[in-house]
Formats: sequence, C-alpha cells, structure tokens
Amino acid sequence: MPLSDPETDTRLMRLALQEAAKAADAGEVPVGAVIVRKGQLIGRAHNQVELLKDPTAHAEILALTQAATACGDWRLTDTTLYVTKEPCPMCAGAIVLGRVARLVFGVTDPLRGGAISLFPICRSPNLNHQPEIVTGVLEEECRDLLQSFFRSRRQDARDT
Repeated sequence: MPLSDPETDTRLMRLALQEAAKAADAGEVPVGAVIVRKGQLIGRAHNQVELLKDPTAHAEILALTQAATACGDWRLTDTTLYVTKEPCPMCAGAIVLGRVARLVFGVTDPLRGGAISLFPICRSPNLNHQPEIVTGVLEEECRDLLQSFFRSRRQDARDT
C-alpha cells in the first residue's frame, strides 16, 4: 500500500490541478489526473475528449494507460491516483480493474460520480478490489475551476 500524508496529497493534487487547467485552456472539461508509484510520477493527463474525438479520453484513463506502460504491467497495486473530480463510472471501473491502491480526489460529483456518490463502484463488495479513498483534497480549488469553466461556457452561449 502506498504511503502518503496530507502534505504529499496536497502537493500532488496541485499537479492534477495544473493538468485540469490545461484541459480548461483547451476547451475541455477541466479534469486532471496524476499517478504516483513509490514517490515517482508515472502518469499525468487531462481530459482530451474533444481533441481526440474519443469518449474514453478522460484524464484518469489516459493517466492509467501511461502508468501501466511505465510499470510494464496493468496491475497498479502500489499506486495512488490523484484526480481533481470524482471519477465517472467508466473511470471508476478502470481504477478497480487496474487495482489502484489509493484514489485521492478533490470534489465529489453527486450527479454523475462513479466512485462513491451516485454509483459507488469503488466501494462495491461485489468487485475484486476496493481502493482506499481520500476525498476533499484541495476541494475548493477543484470546485472553483470546474464552476468557472462551466460559468464561462454558459456566458459564451448567451453571447452568441
């Protein structure tokens, strides 16, 4: 099990927020993710659904793919995934299948969340793995980035 502390979680969530800002700058929903293993960054991504025209190009999926490549194994048992927003059901399923040890996220998504909120996939006793979950890391910053992005999109829609 990867070891962590609040200071490390905060520092790494800041990296995920940097990725989320890249997504926002590109017109993507601002979600960013980073994955670490034994203190090493092995995956880093942001949403690229629009850029790649791929519904699976979520930050978590892209970061998981990078991490698996870096490890040379799809089993990510000794990793921690940091993501700015609670994963959707697709991403939560990939986290469970990849056996990520810890999932740390900033803000929950009560309308679409797939880890613990609407669909508690990461807590399902019917699945072969449940990651340790830490929520609320840099929650205000994560929420502010998402809200300002969607506020701007609504304003742009009104202006056209």
